[in-house]
Amino acid sequence: MAIWPDMTRIHHAPTPSLKRTLRNTLVLALVLARTAVAPALAGDAGAGKDVFKTECAECHSIKEGRNKKGPSLFGVVGRKAASLPDYGYSDALRGQTTWTWTPEQLHAYLSQPAKRANPGTKMKYDGLNDQKQLDDLITYLGTIH
Repeated sequence: MAIWPDMTRIHHAPTPSLKRTLRNTLVLALVLARTAVAPALAGDAGAGKDVFKTECAECHSIKEGRNKKGPSLFGVVGRKAASLPDYGYSDALRGQTTWTWTPEQLHAYLSQPAKRANPGTKMKYDGLNDQKQLDDLITYLGTIH
């Protein structure tokens, strides 16, 4: 005795109504997924590259394994804070064991002076208060991997 129904007896193709419902459901799911991601990717990566050059490049590299005064920002988006083995992070940043550099965390960190964002940090940065430039920069950093 079979537990599963005999699927070989089903001879009906999906109805146009079912096809339309499935298509609309898929489209809605894709729109909702894109909407959930869009705020983090709202910036212009090309403009963000210019922001990086003026705001970050003096102390940070985007080349993998190349640290300057600050750690390499290659692959920074999605990386755990203070996780590069070849960089000497401050005790303050090493103490942020729950931090991952998500777009939201980068926004919170970079939108204010570094000493306020993480007291005791070695990073000397006054913060970027231009929302568009900040979005552009974070979008650009998300492309570096």
